[in-house]
Amino acid sequence: AHMHTPLAIVRGVAQDVAHWMQRALAPYSRHLTPEAALAGSRLNVLEALKAGTTTLVDYARPIPGWAEVFERVGVRARLTPTINALPAGGMAGWKVGDLYPFDLAAGQAAIEAAVAFARDWHGTDRGRITVMLGPQAPDMLPRDQLCQVKRIADREGWMIHMHVAQGDREIEQMLKRYGQRTPAYLDGLGYLDEGLLTVHLTEATDDEAALIARRGAGMALCSGSIGIIDGIVPPARVFRAAGGLVALGSDQASGNNCNNVFNEMKLTALFNKIRFRDPTVLPAWEVLRMATIEGAQAIGLGDEIGSLEAGKQADLVLVDLTALNLSPVLEAPVRNIVPNLVYAASGHEVKTVLVAGRVLVRDGQVLTADEATVRAE
Repeated sequence: AHMHTPLAIVRGVAQDVAHWMQRALAPYSRHLTPEAALAGSRLNVLEALKAGTTTLVDYARPIPGWAEVFERVGVRARLTPTINALPAGGMAGWKVGDLYPFDLAAGQAAIEAAVAFARDWHGTDRGRITVMLGPQAPDMLPRDQLCQVKRIADREGWMIHMHVAQGDREIEQMLKRYGQRTPAYLDGLGYLDEGLLTVHLTEATDDEAALIARRGAGMALCSGSIGIIDGIVPPARVFRAAGGLVALGSDQASGNNCNNVFNEMKLTALFNKIRFRDPTVLPAWEVLRMATIEGAQAIGLGDEIGSLEAGKQADLVLVDLTALNLSPVLEAPVRNIVPNLVYAASGHEVKTVLVAGRVLVRDGQVLTADEATVRAE
């Protein structure tokens, strides 16, 4: 439900540090060429597909060739072109604690590029490729332009996919610039509704998380990434208790190291049990729902995918239950398939993957791309 595929090209370079975005990722990402970005996307798409992901919600700059990566492999994609008003060079030269400047012309250009991308790609290939608008975060776009994005999304019927309360850096920027924390600020702008997918909520209080959920917005939870980057367990339990829908994402391989939803299911269950010192919190069946039907609903595709029902798209994953780590299969006195999928599977047990009825992976091999070529590139 949330990933940044181009950053696979810098997998593992930004770990075990404070101020991750500014001090660990930025020194590499500012040198990311279009060719390298596309190579990273190709790698991450195949990685996620082989581990059983049929739908990828990717967040990246809309460079030529980006959408074609997903189109050619055949996965279902919800593409989100990044919109921000940061000056050229991003956070280069910015010091932690400073109020970063806005470049209004850059922000407007990003909005226009995102809209053009959406008009070209939303609903293509019989609806397999769709688009969401991606204001990067409330602290990275001035108020007028943030409101402009919301007006466009409402008019066109597009969802908004945005990082929200994603760190103490963001909250500090919001308080300095607007005198409000992010959730209250967005609520005042009318942003909190079913058309919004909020990502991370790392710094949201329980009350703020519950407010966002009650307003109808969804949550993309990236347990592995936020665990490594911030050492924090986001408020997914509170969000679900307030009636909100939680989807699972992997974020980026420069912060999380892998794009594997089996990994995210296990970490989500374990981190929350540890945080609340309660083994009954987020049982296996709940996180499996986050990875399937609830995730589909949170990203706005619940009527099409996420469960096996007549009339829905045939997006299917077949898992080999004879794998040593998934054996034995028990039916009584308890059924152990779901707990083992969540706590024992690694994704390598996925043998076959179909999207819209088309076989993309058979016997663990991708049929729609040359894996060796992608790896070499």
